[in-house]
Amino acid sequence: MARSRATHVLRQSSARTQPVHPRVRERAATAAFGGTSHATFGARVAAEFCQRILCRGDAPDSSLVPMRIALTLLLALHGTIHLLGFLAWSRLVAIRGLSGRTLVPLSASGMRGYALLWLAATLVLLAAAALWFGRHAEWWLPALLGVLLSQCLIVFAWHDARYGTIVNLMLLVVALVGLANVRFTRHTDAEVRALLALSSPRQSPTIRGLELQHLPPPVRRWLEASGIVGGERARTVRLRQRGELRTSPDGAWMPARADQYFSVEPPAFVWKVDTAMMGLLPVAGRDKYAGGRGHMLIKALSLIDVVDSADEKIDHGSLLRFLGETVWFPSAALAPYVVWEPIDETTARATMRHGGLHASAVFTFSDDGRVLGLSAERYLGGGTGAKLTPWSVSFSEWRKFQGIEIPDRGQVSWMLASGAFTYYRWEILEVEFNRAELYEHPS
Repeated sequence: MARSRATHVLRQSSARTQPVHPRVRERAATAAFGGTSHATFGARVAAEFCQRILCRGDAPDSSLVPMRIALTLLLALHGTIHLLGFLAWSRLVAIRGLSGRTLVPLSASGMRGYALLWLAATLVLLAAAALWFGRHAEWWLPALLGVLLSQCLIVFAWHDARYGTIVNLMLLVVALVGLANVRFTRHTDAEVRALLALSSPRQSPTIRGLELQHLPPPVRRWLEASGIVGGERARTVRLRQRGELRTSPDGAWMPARADQYFSVEPPAFVWKVDTAMMGLLPVAGRDKYAGGRGHMLIKALSLIDVVDSADEKIDHGSLLRFLGETVWFPSAALAPYVVWEPIDETTARATMRHGGLHASAVFTFSDDGRVLGLSAERYLGGGTGAKLTPWSVSFSEWRKFQGIEIPDRGQVSWMLASGAFTYYRWEILEVEFNRAELYEHPS
């Protein structure tokens, strides 16, 4: 729901970085072993892989199937071309355009060994293609080994095979990004497992109507209308969302997909998002709150740190974010760390205290018991320059998940001196309560 720190830093990054036009990337790719078409095809695949495959989020998307096939074909084509090297240097077949020369003369046995290495490169690259197409998480390992072996062979036969370096460089980038993405995902998964382990595995007592009687009238109406009475309290929550964000009031919207996990007692969350800056540069982000501390981590290509922030202002923002996102699991409004104060018939103030921190937000409700939004003072970013800024969340649609009605569409805005800056619009795709498991990650 809230990406204030990401937005603050990405706005600065996007102002400094200029996108590379696709035609420029394609022109940089010239003939490689099999000719211009091979390299141009590779350039397109590498660019589209970074833009679409790595930034897809974890939900299946049939539109990505063509690019999965395209990268599979590039790996398979590059591997198959190495078979020509095996045939040429084993002297089994005369290949037009391949002289068979090497930088250092080889004996007959050395030539046979060299030819077998070309065959090995073929098999390794074909294995990478099969693993990638089969959505295996470790596809990058044979891809990386195949590229390194291929390049060693190319250097040794530079006169005949030098153009293969272009495709190897593209595949090297793709494999390294794939490796970085896997490592980032494993890191966040470990954090999620630690979060889920915090929550008690015991079944929570059923929520009774009497527990709502002390609450301000609009909060009581909301909880009654949401359907939590008679049900079990949420101990853990996992959800998936999609949306779009931007880094400046006049900036282009960037599609995003995210998974988020919550522990309710003790309060904690981990949120992982994938998006793309300028529609090209893949960005993976993770926001976290646990033990009274917040931490925002953003990596370009899942590899290069763009943001790595943790201070008292980040802590406050993370606590406030958790408080605001309890609208997705309303039973948390009854948690001992949340105190409600009445304002009028349609608004109430919630104050959350945890880990030595406290944060407050004003929630607005309709007459029929729906939560309409919330507002608060939140630090815009982190560090010494961050200042408290009016911040608001509004909801536009509602939906029932497992019998509990929650907001499933909304937007988040900063109220700047120049006017409202809406930086994130989101939609909840699925929510599951008390299922302490990670989502599966398609590779």
